[in-house]
Amino acid sequence: MADHQPFSAFRVPDADPEVVERLVAVLDVQAANPGVRRLREWAHEQLAVRPGERVLDIGSGTGSETLVLAAAVGPDGAATGLEPNPGLRAVAGRRAAEAGSAARFLDGDALALPLPDGAVDAVRCERVLQHLSDPAGAVAEMARVLRPGGRVALLDTDWSTLLLHPAAAEARTALTGVTLGNSATPEAGRRLTGWLVAAGLTVDHVGADVLLHDPDTVPWPLLRGLATVAVGRGLLTEAQCDDLYAELTAAAERRAFHLSVTMFAAVAHRPDGPAPSTG
Repeated sequence: MADHQPFSAFRVPDADPEVVERLVAVLDVQAANPGVRRLREWAHEQLAVRPGERVLDIGSGTGSETLVLAAAVGPDGAATGLEPNPGLRAVAGRRAAEAGSAARFLDGDALALPLPDGAVDAVRCERVLQHLSDPAGAVAEMARVLRPGGRVALLDTDWSTLLLHPAAAEARTALTGVTLGNSATPEAGRRLTGWLVAAGLTVDHVGADVLLHDPDTVPWPLLRGLATVAVGRGLLTEAQCDDLYAELTAAAERRAFHLSVTMFAAVAHRPDGPAPSTG
């Protein structure tokens, strides 16, 4: 397969400590969110990884969910996290070692998975497809590496559902534009089942939850990161950012802050038979 695209917007040419620190902060805030936790738990339950299985976690980030998979497969199985960002891989490896987990982490591209046909029992992929110019091709790759009867769980965001309150119209438009522009496929969440079916897989379960931030959980790393990008693109001025931060801080203090976006999940399996063709 030619002209591969890096599967994560988090890919950087090196493990810049400041970049990695910001990414880890955002991922850790998201991992603590009740909506994310609920959807992840639901997907793990439906994926039903068993002892001794071989599993692949695509876009493993800090490795939190790869560790869950490693615990499920036990000492006789294997859980591998695929992550293109070297800084995040280092964080994941360190956290796995600290937890005494056998999870391992590799560099790789979702459009060219470094595995042979039918190599794994289960694949998990969270918030990766939104970053791809060819998400359907990535799902076809997942189908290729699944054994007959193997399962896959996809989780992704639909950025068109983003809601932020309160915010001046200019700031709200700018931040929404940044979130949509940061994703090659911002509506990935609503398209999961279509990609699975196109890859020859059978959809078994579909779920959704809301990544909701209330006044007690204002995601400042995420908001400041979006605003910084908006300033860099000339969509907002520094003064407008200062006004936005002040408005959101005041709203949180009076219990009137709201930020939410909907995440979707789909779990499918590969029917018995020859591996699906990736073209």
